[in-house]
Amino acid sequence: MAPEKESNGLDNYAFALEERFCDVPEATHGDVDTPLDEEGNKLAYCVTDVPPWYLCILLGIQHCLTAFGGIIAIPLILSQGLCLQHDGVTQSHLICTIFFMSGICTLLQVTFGVRLPILQGGTFTLLAPSMAMLSMPEWTCPAWTQNASLVNTSSSEFIEVWQTRMRAVQGSIMVGSLLQVFVGFSGLIGIFMRFIGPLTIAPTISLIGLSLFDSAGERAGNHWGISTLTTTLIVIFSQYLRHIPVPLPTYSKDKKIHFRRVYIFQILPVLLGISLSWLLCYILTTYSVLPSDPGQYGYLARTDLKGDVVGKAPWLTFPYPGQWGMPTVSLAGVLGIFAGVISSMIESVGDYHACARLSGAPPPPKHAINRGIGIEGLGCLLAGAWGTGNGTTSYSENVGALGITKVGSRMVIVAGGVFMIVMGIFGKVGAIFATIPSPVIGGMFMVMFGVISAAGISTLQYSDLNSSRNIFVFGFSMFSGLVIPNWTLKNPTAISTGVDEIDQVLQVLLTTSMFVGGFFGFLLDNTIPGTKEERGILAWNKAHEDSSINTRESREVYGLPFGLSAHLSSLPWSRFLPFCPPFVPKGPDECGEGKTTQESKKALGHSEPSQISIGVAF
Repeated sequence: MAPEKESNGLDNYAFALEERFCDVPEATHGDVDTPLDEEGNKLAYCVTDVPPWYLCILLGIQHCLTAFGGIIAIPLILSQGLCLQHDGVTQSHLICTIFFMSGICTLLQVTFGVRLPILQGGTFTLLAPSMAMLSMPEWTCPAWTQNASLVNTSSSEFIEVWQTRMRAVQGSIMVGSLLQVFVGFSGLIGIFMRFIGPLTIAPTISLIGLSLFDSAGERAGNHWGISTLTTTLIVIFSQYLRHIPVPLPTYSKDKKIHFRRVYIFQILPVLLGISLSWLLCYILTTYSVLPSDPGQYGYLARTDLKGDVVGKAPWLTFPYPGQWGMPTVSLAGVLGIFAGVISSMIESVGDYHACARLSGAPPPPKHAINRGIGIEGLGCLLAGAWGTGNGTTSYSENVGALGITKVGSRMVIVAGGVFMIVMGIFGKVGAIFATIPSPVIGGMFMVMFGVISAAGISTLQYSDLNSSRNIFVFGFSMFSGLVIPNWTLKNPTAISTGVDEIDQVLQVLLTTSMFVGGFFGFLLDNTIPGTKEERGILAWNKAHEDSSINTRESREVYGLPFGLSAHLSSLPWSRFLPFCPPFVPKGPDECGEGKTTQESKKALGHSEPSQISIGVAF
């Protein structure tokens, strides 16, 4: 048994080589029972285990549904900047494409990247600079595209309007993602993290959510009753009912068909909230309660506004590179994406450590982190080439789901990646999501963007909040990140250096809130005198330190598949590659320890784990 480790308040880390029945951080909830009553701190399956195929499928689908809200939100927001508000068919294509590429990038990350059970999906850190670029005067949508009665979605003029904008976003993301590829595979992420602490991360992440408040308010304001209901349902499910189990029929060899308590509200609060509000909108539309006049308030809550989208969408669609044309590149867009890429890398490093703790794995070594960041950059490059209008990053929501299901196997995430690819191929699936009423989406944004903002502020826990220095740095960075972009958007012609390229670069950077706030946070935190303890650097590094040695457990989890680790280590120059795992010959003490996980469990009397929470696919 590996020694126990305490990190950031999360106790009882262990990767049990003998039993392979791993401890995970305990979570106490007072008198409320946890999902796993008897052994709440035990994992049913560790990261390298292979659960039964049916469990992989069910929990893989559950992970996809957990990421559902974040994945579909990105193309729906981006469609506004692309002038696609009234083109539901194209929106469905974008949704299918982002699902497809999320699945591809997930398989790449689990197989060749950091190799932890972590899902990949669209990222809001690249959405903010993309929307800033599309807000430039040259990309402002023509007035006629804002009027549904004037839009002919099949006309060559309209297609050229939105595809030119998409190609500009694609090219910027593809070039900008090369920075992440370089930083990851070169091992520079460790050097970056020496100068980036909580006072840089907090305003950067928080301003991602705060900068999107207008998008949330605009959609929610189309019908405040429906949007308030959506928000209320998500809050009730995720906060008040999360510890209340729902009896669902399950099957096991010992008990056959029986009922098991599943914490469904904790697992799928967003999906349940959207589904119920969507159903109510459908009922109100069917009985003509909602107005049918486009000029009346509440009209956009109807579910038949895009009624022909599902019928027009093809049953099968196969996304491919360059499906919107040859990408174009602008310097302003690339520099804006650079800011988003840096934020994404910082967030992913924290997700890797959290995922390792919750999946019963050793802390990720440097070569695994480097590889994970590099593969994420490659994923952004592929997502840009395929035309999602976005990149990919690790999903924190799914890391939390590991602690709920107590199944940390990466094969579950592989199944989830395959499921997302299948969803991306079926065009009708994306069309259905494209018909969600605008107020329902607005209600979801109210919760989602608020949580993103709070997640950024939560990183301040590592710094000294009694320090006037830290209060000044954070306060000034946050306020500047709101004021400067707001003024720049209202005065688009104020920046005039005489060089159009420089004007475009400054326009994009100064309208990207996360860049402005992160820049001032980085500059002030690294120039104003202060100790590392006061700045939170020591506590931050301790919570994300690489304390794993080259043990058999670490090699088994983070080594490359298909014997690639052994092959690369035989090459003399491989030791200079920061993303290659070190090779250690198998010692005599490791002989006979190659029992499979299930054999070890059966020897201990665990023929079939009895505490697996199976999320039934709704």
